[in-house]
Amino acid sequence: MTLSLLPWLGFLGLIATLLILDLGVVNRKDHVVSPREAVLWSCLWIGIALLFNIGIFISKGFQAGLEFFTGYLIEKSLSLDNIFVFVLIFKYFSLSPHLYHRVLFWGVLGAILMRLVLIFLGLELLENFSWIFYVFGAILIYSGFQMSKQQEHLKVLGQNKFINFIKKFIPVTEDYKDNHFFVRIKNKWAATPLFLVLVSVEISDLIFAIDSIPAIFAVTLDPFIVYTSNIFAILGLRSLFFLISNLLPRFYYLKYALSVVLIFVGCKMLVHQAYKIPILISLGIILLIFVIAIVASLRRKATSSTQ
Repeated sequence: MTLSLLPWLGFLGLIATLLILDLGVVNRKDHVVSPREAVLWSCLWIGIALLFNIGIFISKGFQAGLEFFTGYLIEKSLSLDNIFVFVLIFKYFSLSPHLYHRVLFWGVLGAILMRLVLIFLGLELLENFSWIFYVFGAILIYSGFQMSKQQEHLKVLGQNKFINFIKKFIPVTEDYKDNHFFVRIKNKWAATPLFLVLVSVEISDLIFAIDSIPAIFAVTLDPFIVYTSNIFAILGLRSLFFLISNLLPRFYYLKYALSVVLIFVGCKMLVHQAYKIPILISLGIILLIFVIAIVASLRRKATSSTQ
């Protein structure tokens, strides 16, 4: 793979600037994010992603632009499942709402670095072992069926085993120490429960990356489009969490829509040698699945409220 460094440096510079402005200027003080603030940040991140998408259309062509948008949509939709798990993690650790943003910020920063490694590792495997495509497809189909069974609480239980493992080697304070991940007690460093929350968030993102990254490989193998669409979706995850974490239970069928999308993308990967589904058809099917799920959820809620 021959890569031009200029787009990559420009993209990474943009992301670094946005993150510095986010934590260093706008959110220097920990606070509870209001619904209005969440809406503004969500609009900002989506707007920046769409502007970048327009740049892809102009610089790389119509096909590449569609691939970016489809990859962004898939990652954005699958990130909804992350939000389910984040809510469980924060409740499990009794995390104060004013610390949510700090944990999610550093969690996103870790995800940006982690996904860079995972994406290039996945592309390298696909380039050298074409049969990996079928493995990824099978993983997505399996994950889709598991998701339909409402398994997210099992993932959190799995993380707790790792947390207990960490506690064996790193001393952890009983209480939170303001917004610190580590504190020095009697000339020795100790982790705080806030660090355990962060580790849990990173582990959950690693688990979900196993689903989302192969899903984008079914759309394109262009590393720049795969990574940028993935990262733009992740950057908007924090504001999306504050915006809809309390609304997600109302969309009863959304979880099933996510599972259907994973199964569809997995099947697309399995049949890619015999028939390559056009990107416009894939995008239309994914959008239709979510429209049906949202409409069905709203009708279910309206029916239950009238009874």
